[in-house]
Amino acid sequence: EVQLVESGGGSVQTGGSLRLSCSASRSTFCMGWFRQAPGKEREGIAYITMYGTTRYADSVKGRFTISRDNAKNTQTLQMNSLQPEETAMYYCAARQDRCGLGLEDGYYWGQGTQVTVSS
Repeated sequence: EVQLVESGGGSVQTGGSLRLSCSASRSTFCMGWFRQAPGKEREGIAYITMYGTTRYADSVKGRFTISRDNAKNTQTLQMNSLQPEETAMYYCAARQDRCGLGLEDGYYWGQGTQVTVSS
């Protein structure tokens, strides 16, 4: 079992930036972020392996940056140029065996942190 705790959500205006952080109770191979807007499915937006390999959803590529500190079992997501349609609950995710942006079994989840982007 892995416990994940997010922080850093909040409200920002269009074009603004936010940084999300997540702390894990122990090391995992993969750490990532998903988001879920009201009435929509949860979608993967970024992941990073313990070796530093990253992948982003096309919708956030070039604007979001994921990073991790293996020694502290933490990850961060720097989000720039935020748009109103990105208003959602953002979830920290982790798994031990592989990384992916698809919604699959095997993830550990944080409780979520709300990001609201106003126009």
